[in-house]
Amino acid sequence: MNSTSQKILISGGSGLLGTALRQALAADGAMILQLVRRQPASAGELKWDPEDSLPVGAPERLEGFTSAVHLSGSNLAGRRWTPAYKEQIRRSRVDSTRTLATALGGLRKPPQAFLVASACGIYGDRKDEILDEQSSPGKGFLAEICQEWEAAARPAVDAGIRVVHLRFGVVLTPAGGALGKMLPLFRLGVGGRLGSGKQWTSWISLADAVAAILFAMDNSALMGPLNLTAPEPVTNATFTRALARAVRRPAILPAPAIALRMFLGEMANEALLASERAVPAKLLTAEFQFAHPTIDEALTATLNPRK
Repeated sequence: MNSTSQKILISGGSGLLGTALRQALAADGAMILQLVRRQPASAGELKWDPEDSLPVGAPERLEGFTSAVHLSGSNLAGRRWTPAYKEQIRRSRVDSTRTLATALGGLRKPPQAFLVASACGIYGDRKDEILDEQSSPGKGFLAEICQEWEAAARPAVDAGIRVVHLRFGVVLTPAGGALGKMLPLFRLGVGGRLGSGKQWTSWISLADAVAAILFAMDNSALMGPLNLTAPEPVTNATFTRALARAVRRPAILPAPAIALRMFLGEMANEALLASERAVPAKLLTAEFQFAHPTIDEALTATLNPRK
């Protein structure tokens, strides 16, 4: 990607994925404006409040961007989904997307593309079914939220902006997310599969996730849902064995499904035990080249970057 003439607007850019994306864009010479909720620390930041009727105090600064990327959303894993937290999850995704899509759609010079985070959770628990972008949505809280999330970008679509829904699988990075939570246990040799281990996990390396976002920015033929997953999803048992090999430790202590449900409730069923075998059909058709197409390659590169 040649970003020297690119102007990119990013919200949710302070997380692991957003930070990696900003670094990649900056290294390629792009001009970046980051929407932040705190007081701006530099000219490259603009304060916004997605819950305000006027979310940006200086809306003229949103004019003329090449692309906008929206990555905001409260963390899904690691805690029970109480009714209050479920509402926070919904608002952080759906409401913020609708607010930004409406703001962008009303500009005199809107961005050419609006890339919005979504998730493979939209497919629900589908056992061994292979899921591509044409597959129907599933059932459950996550599936419903993802459908609302994607629908919230409609004002941008109606304004003629090319909208891409980035349906992320598990993004692999030792710095956080699912892998970051698992690593300490596996390095101590006390990791193991979750439940039966038969559920499918759709995953992607952080490097490939960033590269795929940049690819989608440049490829005007890509629009609508886009699975950001590696071409070879794996079962949880396979993932567990691969991670154990990568850290050179045994993985002999499975976490029983009943215990996960007892401690984490609904979150365990939908985020840990659900089976989503999603494949990146659109990326493959567009000839995107994955740097880490298999789980062993991804974990080796992620955990041993010098090798």
